[in-house]
Amino acid sequence: MGYALLMKYDFDTPVSRHGTGSLKWQKYVDTDILPFWVADMDYASAPEIVDALRERVNHQVFGYTVPFEEVTNEVVAYLTRVHDYRIDPDWLVWLPGLVQGLNLICRSVGKSGDAVMTATPIYPPFRSSPVFSDRKRIEVPCKYNDDRWVLDIEGMEAAVTPETKLFLFCSPYNPIGRAFNREELEAVVDFCKRHDLVLCSDEIHCDLILDEDTSHICTAKIDENVGDRLVTFMSPSKTYNLPGLACAYAIIPDDSIRNAFKHALRGLVTEINCFGYAGCHAAYKYGESWRQQLIPYLRTNRDRLFSYVAEHMPEIKMWPLEATYLAWMDVRGLDLDDPVAYFESFGVGLSNGSDFGMPGYVRFNFGCTYAMLEEGLERMNRAMQAWRASTA
Repeated sequence: MGYALLMKYDFDTPVSRHGTGSLKWQKYVDTDILPFWVADMDYASAPEIVDALRERVNHQVFGYTVPFEEVTNEVVAYLTRVHDYRIDPDWLVWLPGLVQGLNLICRSVGKSGDAVMTATPIYPPFRSSPVFSDRKRIEVPCKYNDDRWVLDIEGMEAAVTPETKLFLFCSPYNPIGRAFNREELEAVVDFCKRHDLVLCSDEIHCDLILDEDTSHICTAKIDENVGDRLVTFMSPSKTYNLPGLACAYAIIPDDSIRNAFKHALRGLVTEINCFGYAGCHAAYKYGESWRQQLIPYLRTNRDRLFSYVAEHMPEIKMWPLEATYLAWMDVRGLDLDDPVAYFESFGVGLSNGSDFGMPGYVRFNFGCTYAMLEEGLERMNRAMQAWRASTA
């Protein structure tokens, strides 16, 4: 299977997802609400990946599937080629997704009653996984520094306890869109080393860096000894729009942590389906040209979103966003009892900041066509005009 590097991919043509069981669109079925909430994109997957899935269908046998050599080798090659991160294939543990991984790592580190720390705002399963695992949850809000979100290392120092065994970290950070620099990552690693914490780094958005002068730095590359306490989650799902294929993986260099993690998944996590492996293999082997054209499309959407909000909706505060297709918005100044319901009443479906640990905020998914983004912004503008009229 070969494709020209300069093949032009289409991100503008809308693909109807109605009648497909789409979580994103089914939430607002039979309404006039456009979904900008859950983190999947509305673009057709790369034709290279679609062809690979067709080839798998043509095989006509869909039995239990183990991580075969080709897909494992492609993951290893991809991490080396794109991130200069060299791993041993034995470090890989395959998973249906990040959510399962978060719950498993909480169950496999420490014991019942121990504590798990994370920063907020954060992807909701970071908050629920410790609770589901009978662990105490310690949340430390991020803070503003030079008009951008940063981790509050001093706050983390004040909140950590002797019972804290695990730090759940997100890099790039969902929902605030930060791509952390080396100094920031060094501070996280140093914090975990000094307090003897296992560091779990969710890096599933690592290939969606929008700033041209920014790059993703794998947490594993910060310190040659951090592997003794590090678990990294990655997946092609966000980058290549494949979450429905349910294929992700953990990278766990330390034998004892990896064995405990595998012990926790026994009887709970079954084999990854054959299409998940096929999609992962094709994405990493053939998808780079598609990704290279996706990034500027998302960058244009991001810039349009920020400029439109600044010009037409200055009551909504936003911050520079270096990575992901998820924008974080502060709507506390509107003093709305239910911000999500308010914007839904004008046809815009957003994620609720309360779920991320910060009420009064919303998250906006701009992984959509230019046309859909424009329509969503116009609807938000009408919502703001109505709000101004009601408060005049």
